[in-house]
Amino acid sequence: LSRRSAKTSPPPPIVSVEISQYGIRMLDKSKLGHETDDHFTHFFALKNISFCGFHPRNERYFGFITKHPKSYRFACHVFLGEKSTRTVSDALGNAFKRFYQEYMAFTHPTEDIYME
Repeated sequence: LSRRSAKTSPPPPIVSVEISQYGIRMLDKSKLGHETDDHFTHFFALKNISFCGFHPRNERYFGFITKHPKSYRFACHVFLGEKSTRTVSDALGNAFKRFYQEYMAFTHPTEDIYME
C-alpha cells in the first residue's frame, strides 16, 4: 500500500488466529459488539500453507503464504501482534509436525513383521 491509499482505506480488522493440525482459522474480533460469538472469517488448510514465520527484527509481525485450493494463485497474509508472534510461529511449526506424522502414518503404515 502506498501512503496515499493507506490514508483512504479502512483500518485492517482485528482478528484472532487459531492454529490446529488441520490449519489456521481466523476470527474477526472487530464485530464482537454486534454478535455474541466470534465471527468466522477464513480457514486455511495446513496442506495449502507453504511458508510461515515472524520478522527477525520485529517479532510482532507474523506472516504465512497460502496456495489457493483450486487455482494456481498464492497469497501472503501478514499480521501485527500485540506482542511477540514467536509463539504463533512455533505453534504452526508444531501443527506441521503433527500433520506430517499423521500423513506418514496414513500413507506409509508400519506393520510388525514376524519371522518364523
